[in-house]
Amino acid sequence: MKTADFNYHLPPECIAQTPVEPRDTSRLMVLRRGEEPIEDSVFNQIGHYLKPGDLLVINQTRVIPARVFARKPTGGKVELLLLKRLKPDTWEALVGGKGLKPGVRVSIEGGPDTEIVEDLGGSRRVVRFLGSIDKMLPSVGQMPLPPYIHTPLQNPERYQTVYSKESGSAAAPTAGLHFTPRLMSELEASGIRFGRVTLHVGLDTFAPVTEDDPLEHKIHSEWCEVTPETADLINETKERGGRVIAVGTTSVRTLESSAAASGKAHRAAAISGPTQLFILPGYEFSLVDGMVTNFHLPQSSLIMLVSAFAGREKVLNAYQTAIQRGYRFYSFGDAMLIL
Repeated sequence: MKTADFNYHLPPECIAQTPVEPRDTSRLMVLRRGEEPIEDSVFNQIGHYLKPGDLLVINQTRVIPARVFARKPTGGKVELLLLKRLKPDTWEALVGGKGLKPGVRVSIEGGPDTEIVEDLGGSRRVVRFLGSIDKMLPSVGQMPLPPYIHTPLQNPERYQTVYSKESGSAAAPTAGLHFTPRLMSELEASGIRFGRVTLHVGLDTFAPVTEDDPLEHKIHSEWCEVTPETADLINETKERGGRVIAVGTTSVRTLESSAAASGKAHRAAAISGPTQLFILPGYEFSLVDGMVTNFHLPQSSLIMLVSAFAGREKVLNAYQTAIQRGYRFYSFGDAMLIL
C-alpha cells in the first residue's frame, strides 16, 4: 500500500466555493458496499435509506474563530491559527511570520499580548496569551476556512453545523453541514435517533499524507469525548439490531476510539481524552455500520479512512463517477452515504 494509491485528479471547478441553500438540498451519492449500483439522490431524502432503530452519531464540536492577526514589536505582521488548547491560556498554533522564537511577544489589536513559548518545528508553536482570549475571539478572530475556498463566507454560521455546541475546532466536521433542524425532526419522527459525540477537529485531519508509505504517517492527537449516555445509546442500538451510522470521519474515529477503550467487540465505552487513531485499509471496524461523508482531498487520511470502510477501488471509482456527474467536492460540497 502506497500513498499514491489514494490519488485522483480533480478539476478545480469541482471544488465547491460556497454552500448550497438550503443546507439539505446538497446532492447525496448512495454507495453500497455490495454489488448494487451507485444511486444519486438529494440529502433531504436520506431518510429513505435509513431504518427505524438506526442511530446517527453526530459530532457536536463548534469551530472557533481561530485565525488571529497580530504584530511584532518591529511592526511586522503575524498570523496565528489556533489548533489545540493545551491550558486555559496556552495553545498549539500555526504561526506565520519570521523570527518568531520562544520569548518573542506579539500584540493583537483589541486582544491580549501573546508570547511564543515553544518551537514545535516547522510553523508550529506553543503560544501563551497574557490575558483572557476566549471572550475576545469573536471580535479579534476570523473563521479558519480551508485554503481551497477563495470566496468570502457571508454568514460564518454556514461553516458550523446546526447542532454545534462544544467550542474547540479549527475546522468544521463538514459531513454534518447538510443537516437542518427540520430534517433532523423528520428523521426522529420516523424512528431514527441521534447520538452526540465530540471531537475537536485539527487541520492535520485534512492535510495530505506526504510519506510514500502511509504507515509512516503520524496523525497529531485530537481531543474527543463519548459520554456514558451516548455509549449506552450506541450499545442499546447494537443489541436491538439497529445500525450505527457515523456522520463524518470525525465521528468514525471517535466511535472506533470508544470501541478500542471498551476492550470488547462491538461495544462502546465512555471516553474523554486524546485520540491518534489512524484508520487505513485492513482496519476492522467495531461499531460503525455506515457513514455519511463528503468527498475528500487526494492522498488525505480521510480518503484512506473511507477506503478502509468501503474498499479503495470502489471509493475511487465512485469519485470518478461523482466528477462525471457534476458533484461538488470538499468542505462545502455534496455528500456520500455509504452503507
